[in-house]
Amino acid sequence: MRHVPLLLIPFLLYNAFAFLIFADYAGDFREASLFGIPMASGATYTFTVSASIVLMALFLLGFEVVKATRIGSASVTDHVLATVVFVAFLVELLLVTQAATDTFVILTAIALVDLVCGFAVSIRSASRDVTIG
Repeated sequence: MRHVPLLLIPFLLYNAFAFLIFADYAGDFREASLFGIPMASGATYTFTVSASIVLMALFLLGFEVVKATRIGSASVTDHVLATVVFVAFLVELLLVTQAATDTFVILTAIALVDLVCGFAVSIRSASRDVTIG
């Protein structure tokens, strides 16, 4: 269970909203309001589905970067699964009509950052483990 890529959660959540919860594609489910917060200025901030998914993905990205600092055979599995998640994001972005949105592009970019940072952090931390002499 600890090898499951956390960015799979926003991927599945976006698809659940797009295909199951808001099956009417004429409406934009991303702008659906979850709740509103009154601000001191008198305005009301409306928290949308899109904002909640992107915010969750950013928090999960932080956990994924921390997971990348582990060294060992588990890190190889994590990198392979992160690559699979990014490819899933990319394929869905290119081939599925409901994924051609700015929210999904941002989620795909977050998956790419996870992939690149995971490799960079692992390479950097592995280079510190090399002892000469």
